Amino acid sequence: MFSAFWAVLAFFAVLIFASGGSSRAPRFDLAFTGAGIAFIVTLVIAAMLSMSYKDNPDHLGKGSGVNLSSKKSSGHGGYSARPESQAPGTPDSAPGADPR
Repeated sequence: MFSAFWAVLAFFAVLIFASGGSSRAPRFDLAFTGAGIAFIVTLVIAAMLSMSYKDNPDHLGKGSGVNLSSKKSSGHGGYSARPESQAPGTPDSAPGADPR
């Protein structure tokens, strides 16, 4: 139905514009050619779009998608200003000192 609509629209558009005015005979040969091309092109595009459609896997629809935990996970290194060798409770070293 979609392709037929565009074919009819192309038929009338080519029939009106290809004749070159009301004093000349309508060009049905070009109108049918344009309608056929429009029908085939829209049919191929619709078929390609329908073949490219793919459902998402079911596991992607589970959960909220937002990590609501404020606890730092053990697997994530994060971005810390403190070197990992320094324990969280120890005071910062003096400025200019080598942290190693």
